[in-house]
Amino acid sequence: MSETVRKASGDPFADVRWTTCSLEDFCELYWESVAPRLEADGRDPETHRPSHQWFRDEGLRGFLAALRRHHDRSFGDFWREDLGLGDDTGYDWATDHDETLDALQAFLESRRSRHSLRESSIAAKRRRLNRYVEAYREANDTDDLLSPVVRDSDVPTHEAVHACYAAFDWLNDREYGARTKLRVRSVVDDWYQHLVGRRLAAVNPATGLYDEFKWQVEESDPSQFSPDHVRALVRAAESPRERLLVVALAAWGLRANEVASLHVSQIERDVADDETAYVTFEERKNGPGEVNLVYGLGALDARLDDLVGDEWSGYLFPSNQGATAHVTRETVWSWFRELAERADLPEEIDGERPSPQLCRRFWYDTYTSVLESVMEGLEDIAAEQGSDDPRVVLSNYLSAERSRKVRREFMRQELSEVFETE
Repeated sequence: MSETVRKASGDPFADVRWTTCSLEDFCELYWESVAPRLEADGRDPETHRPSHQWFRDEGLRGFLAALRRHHDRSFGDFWREDLGLGDDTGYDWATDHDETLDALQAFLESRRSRHSLRESSIAAKRRRLNRYVEAYREANDTDDLLSPVVRDSDVPTHEAVHACYAAFDWLNDREYGARTKLRVRSVVDDWYQHLVGRRLAAVNPATGLYDEFKWQVEESDPSQFSPDHVRALVRAAESPRERLLVVALAAWGLRANEVASLHVSQIERDVADDETAYVTFEERKNGPGEVNLVYGLGALDARLDDLVGDEWSGYLFPSNQGATAHVTRETVWSWFRELAERADLPEEIDGERPSPQLCRRFWYDTYTSVLESVMEGLEDIAAEQGSDDPRVVLSNYLSAERSRKVRREFMRQELSEVFETE
């Protein structure tokens, strides 16, 4: 290892210049500084994956924060992909406490087998539960969520309740929307109630959360168009035109009138390798603008192959009738309604009929979720910088270019999981 990453005595990472560390350097640091401490605890560094709590207790949390900040790596990914240890291919929970993990996984399995939930619904519940687990760990300095509530626990009931509330206080101080916090509260309440029903817990510390935290989703909040609704539309689409219609609304977030008049000249694909294609608008509701096409170029290419000919006007949805060379907003609505019926979507979703506008809202919901995920990933970095607010890192420590790139990568991953149905 180069001198720039050599360690001094005492704090093993005191003189490490994290910005110069490659992933190979991180591997060396693990074997030279982390592994000996695991061995001193009587643990095999090749088979025992240390928990976040262990890193905290050992004063080594900076290792995890730097790994995420400079290489966008969780420790779980680093353990599997870079150290090549174990066959840990499971979900990267925010706890390594075995009994807590067993209780979380048993709850999800019961919902899968007894409630016949789809894997996408199970994944959503797991993500929300893990958000609570992380909050509990950060607020209470422990990743053991089970011991305070088990039958015959030495922890007084009021302390178990206080620990649960502290976790939600931690969540409440973060930039999560009311809807997100309500969903986390709901699944946490279900989990604790599951434990009580199985006689694994004596108390549900989450029962009072409904009165304690009055999160209100505004009445004007849009109806929820779910990933399953979009998947149904993708499966039902029978032509390049229909597939591009779904992509333009749900993956690009375009309005129905923008889809109707979309012209190939608006698509800019001649961009740098680290940039993404985009569509330009000279006039838009909020003025001129660009929309990044982080996903869906394959659907665009298929539509172009379908259209190219001697008399093609360049519009992606051309019309042979009417005063314009492209279809109207009303035609887009009609196409969407036909596709929604074929996809067997509900007649109403939160009181609204499926529509291009509702489909477009899916893009906004997904983008909001992506921003929350980015914030979660920045929390360790913020802690390293002495702040409890990840927005400080987003605005002060990440360049605007890097910030955009991170958001696009998250968005591309989220969209691919919805649109790639096979």
